Amino acid sequence: MGEYEHILVKRENDTVTITMNRAARRNSLSEEHLRELHAAFQAAGQSDATGIVLAGAGPVFSAGHDFGDVAARDLEGVRSLLRLCTDLMRTVQSVPQVVIARVHGLATAAGCQLVASCDLAVAAESAGFALPGGKGGWFCHTPAVPVARAVGRKRLMELALTGDPIDAATALDWGLVNRVVPDEQLDEAVADLLGRATRGSRASKALGKATLYAQLDRPEADAYAIAVEVMAAASQTPDAREGMAAFLEKRKPNWG
Repeated sequence: MGEYEHILVKRENDTVTITMNRAARRNSLSEEHLRELHAAFQAAGQSDATGIVLAGAGPVFSAGHDFGDVAARDLEGVRSLLRLCTDLMRTVQSVPQVVIARVHGLATAAGCQLVASCDLAVAAESAGFALPGGKGGWFCHTPAVPVARAVGRKRLMELALTGDPIDAATALDWGLVNRVVPDEQLDEAVADLLGRATRGSRASKALGKATLYAQLDRPEADAYAIAVEVMAAASQTPDAREGMAAFLEKRKPNWG
C-alpha cells in the first residue's frame, strides 16, 4: 500500500493497520505526517479490507499538531494545514471499512480528535485524553468538533476550558471510547471488537456506516427521512435479499 516515512501500514487477513511512527516527536501531526495518513486511509478505503486499525508507535498515541510546523506558518499556511487535518478526519469516517482506534498513552489535541473521529476506540488503562489548548495560547477549536459529538456539551467544556487530561476510565464513562482494558490485553480487545463489528455483509456495513454519519446530527424528522429512504432502497440489494433468505431458510448466508 505504498512506502511511507512517518507511518507503517500492514495488511493481515481482512484488516489494515495504520501505525503512526514518529515516536521521537510523540506522533505529532506535521503536514507530511497528515498527508501520509490521509493517503493510507484512502488506499485502505479502496481495498477489499473490512477493517482498519489506527495505532501509534512509541510511548504515546499522538500529541496532536506539530508546533514546529505550525509556528513556521502564516495565516493561510495554518488554514491549509487545518483543512488537511479536517480532510483526514472526514476520510476516516467516509471510508467503507470499520475504523477502530487502538489507544495507549496520551491522545491530546488533534490526537484526541483522531480518536473521536474513528468509528470505535479501545483504550489501554494507561491511556489519557486531553484538549490542552485551554491551558495555553492556542485553543483546541478543531479537535473539539468530533469530541463534542462523542461526549456532549458539559464534558466538552470541561475538557476544552481546563485543558486537563482525563484517564481512560473517565473517557469510557464519557463515551469517548468503547472499551478500556489492561495494557497487555489491548491488541486482543481491539481484534475482538473489530471482528464483531465487521461480521456480516461488507456492502451492507459500508452503506450503514455512511447513513449513520449522514443522520447522526440531524433533527429527528430529518434523520428518519434519510434512514427510511436508505433502508428501503437497501432492502432491494443482493446482500439484503440473501440475508433475509438465509434467515427464513435457516441457513448461513452466502455474501457476494
